[in-house]
Amino acid sequence: MAELHVVGQIVGGSGFPQRRLFCKWGVQAGDAWKLLSGLSSGQTHVDDPQADDVAYWCHPLDIHFATKGLQGWPKLHFQVWHQDGFGRSQVMGYGFCHLPSSPGCHTLSCVTWRPRGTWRERLRRGLVGGGPQLLSPEGVVTGGGDRFRLRTEATGRVHLQLGVLLRHFGRYGVQC
Repeated sequence: MAELHVVGQIVGGSGFPQRRLFCKWGVQAGDAWKLLSGLSSGQTHVDDPQADDVAYWCHPLDIHFATKGLQGWPKLHFQVWHQDGFGRSQVMGYGFCHLPSSPGCHTLSCVTWRPRGTWRERLRRGLVGGGPQLLSPEGVVTGGGDRFRLRTEATGRVHLQLGVLLRHFGRYGVQC
């Protein structure tokens, strides 16, 4: 079987309208892919940047897959959350990106978005927190059928540094 090994980190997030951010992440792959080692999801710590708008998480990633085909190439999905002074959390953005398909070191920047909501929901979000959220955030990756109906707004970026190793792809006719 061909193997994909990804080692790196979720460096942090920037451009979000709030501070005190943390990130929930997960990896999703097609049926032909098998996770050999590593975690398929996780969460970073909360960072409260003082000098600039970049929240640094430096959260490690180490994921090892085996596959029989290229269909369903793995993707990382993210949920960036804000934690207020009372310990309440509200979603700041959703996003996803494909894992790089070429070997080597890669620096990625994943754009995030959130549901915009009505003017009342935006006013409530500004005054007491909360706001519209997705019922199934994993639908961000699969491109759920009703996603085109959402009114969204861009919120920030998640930054990644990843090292990609490919093994035995040449045996299956894939040139790296």
